[in-house]
Amino acid sequence: MTQPSPPPPLVPSASSSAPSPPPARLRQAVVAGFIFCAITLVVLNMPDHPDAMTPAAFLRLPLEVPALLAVLIMARDRLNRLLAFLLTLVCGVMLFLKLADIGTQAAFQRPFNPYLDVKMLGDGWNIASGNLGFLAACLSLLGIVLLLAGVLGLTFSAIRRLAPVGRMTGRRAGLSAGLLAVSALLLATTSLRPGTLPVTADAGRYLGARVTLGIAAARDLRLFEQQLADGEKAGRASAGNSQLFQAVAGRDVILVFVESYGRSAVEDPRYAPVTAPRLAAMEKELGRAGFQSASRWITSPTVGGLSWLAHGTFLSGLQIDSQARYDRLMASERPSLNRLFADAGWEAVAVMPAITMDWPEAAYYGYDRILAAKDLGYRGKPFNWITMPDQYTLSALQTMVRAKKPRKPAMVEMALISSHAPWTPVASMVDWDAIGDGSVFDAQATSGDPPAVVWANPERVRRQYIETIDYSLQALSSYIARHGEDAVFLVIGDHQPAAIVTGPDASRAVPFSVISRDGALIDRFQAAGFDAGLTPKQEVEQPMSGLYNQLIDLLR
Repeated sequence: MTQPSPPPPLVPSASSSAPSPPPARLRQAVVAGFIFCAITLVVLNMPDHPDAMTPAAFLRLPLEVPALLAVLIMARDRLNRLLAFLLTLVCGVMLFLKLADIGTQAAFQRPFNPYLDVKMLGDGWNIASGNLGFLAACLSLLGIVLLLAGVLGLTFSAIRRLAPVGRMTGRRAGLSAGLLAVSALLLATTSLRPGTLPVTADAGRYLGARVTLGIAAARDLRLFEQQLADGEKAGRASAGNSQLFQAVAGRDVILVFVESYGRSAVEDPRYAPVTAPRLAAMEKELGRAGFQSASRWITSPTVGGLSWLAHGTFLSGLQIDSQARYDRLMASERPSLNRLFADAGWEAVAVMPAITMDWPEAAYYGYDRILAAKDLGYRGKPFNWITMPDQYTLSALQTMVRAKKPRKPAMVEMALISSHAPWTPVASMVDWDAIGDGSVFDAQATSGDPPAVVWANPERVRRQYIETIDYSLQALSSYIARHGEDAVFLVIGDHQPAAIVTGPDASRAVPFSVISRDGALIDRFQAAGFDAGLTPKQEVEQPMSGLYNQLIDLLR
């Protein structure tokens, strides 16, 4: 008996569906989709300014999220792999840029510029380790690195686990089309009636702004090159001129940068009750010693830090508002004020208690002698990041420079750093005759709470900030009254402190004062628009870069 032949195997037609992924892998893909959405929602919604870091900022729907999810649902395995790499890279770049924005906005009140600011990462580490301590700074850095690595790893893994969805047929096209349609509808609604829905589409604009910022920075450097070339020609005309600065011939000229001494310290209602009486007391103390003063507001090129940009601006007469400009200036032949004084017969001296490492930039300024931290003879304990208190620095200026006889008149550039963050502990005055090698300050250096405790309370940060400013001004006034003799003092704040002290959108102005027993010299400055005394009264703010030529003219 003939057996019936078996039916032919079923062969799927071209229109038949491909096998669906196993349910377990499909469930994993759904979970991965939720993870991808959560990460991208956080990254895209994260503000780029610390003041905007509120829960409401994250309660928005970036339209890029459903649009990207729609593309990933349609992507097969090979395309999924490529998208996983690209989207993870973009996610990492955006997260890094926003974290960097938050940091630079908090410290310097401006956005992070990838073209200019990469070199500042090392400086940021120095500040963080000084304020928080080495161990705490290491742990913070490790936490940031682990956060970035974790987010990127999770993003890449989530996208790869969406690959099974790309092998589905049937409803995946409809789901993708639906997501894209919803995204387009929300975008159209938001474009026609802004603010009606909590939706955004800012990722492209944000990244584009960073590219634009970099292009603008490159153009700015080209413009600066031309300004520098013109400035070198003008500067060379003054260089070597022994007839410069005849108004102060034979006298020491002492340029004092007071750390973080800005307009807010003088006018902000939170700080004026401390600073106004101090400035009034200084005027009385200096007046009894025969000194007069004239002051005005000067706009610093920086805020919150990067003091060397202010030093470079003041001493070169060019606007040095970025590290790139500063680096270019250091390699130029534009003569600094220090060098002009040296050419005119002064000894150019730097008294820099904050310099603890090699300082190749000193070659640009043309100092005859440099007294860095290790050269100042301080044997006391440091005040956290602060190597020595200001009263000791002023005492060392006297013993190591001004008390030496015989000598040429000195043009001294010095920095008073007791008012540098973290503003703890706060130094206090001791008897000048008891200073010695500085060990008298040891008890002060080990007093008070560490920075981590102080910085946990913003009000305490502000209180101790103004206490350090008060100390620096008191020490300076006492020194001038005691040892000023016939010297001319140029006292200037380098920049405003960080926004935690000033608040957002504060002026960038700092006080600049000329102090001397030469009444005729003070009259010159008042005739040039300076106000009598140590407190500027006019609202106008002059760019710091303008002082270079003004001083050359007024001190002729």
